[in-house]
Amino acid sequence: MEPLDDLDRRLLALLREDGRTPVAELSRRLGVARATVTGRIDRLVASGIIVGFSVRVRDETDPLSIHAISFIEVEGRTTDDVIRRLRGFPEIIALHTTNGGWDLVAELRTETLGEFDRVLGRIRSIDGVVNSETSLLLSSVLR
Repeated sequence: MEPLDDLDRRLLALLREDGRTPVAELSRRLGVARATVTGRIDRLVASGIIVGFSVRVRDETDPLSIHAISFIEVEGRTTDDVIRRLRGFPEIIALHTTNGGWDLVAELRTETLGEFDRVLGRIRSIDGVVNSETSLLLSSVLR
């Protein structure tokens, strides 16, 4: 895979702002031909740098309105097994390895507090999970 150049980074920044921006507008803002933009997007998708396009929903209208971050401590060498199990949780929208006091950070979304409580129980019952700490996210002030 080729490293990203300045044009790739600027294109990705524009697509993060609005993934529906027309190619003609992207080419105008980047100062390159439409064919160049199309080729770059195709290459970024083919190489796996762009993994998809999605819609962002206003927080207060999102049906998955309970949003939280869960820090998870894993015992010994069970991290791969724990990750495999957590990947099966539809409530986990992102899962990250990390350094410091916690081994994993999971972003959770549920419709109700009852569902939220149940998913926390399921996470804590996984063999290898020794500790967790979860915080509800109340509002997003920057994304």
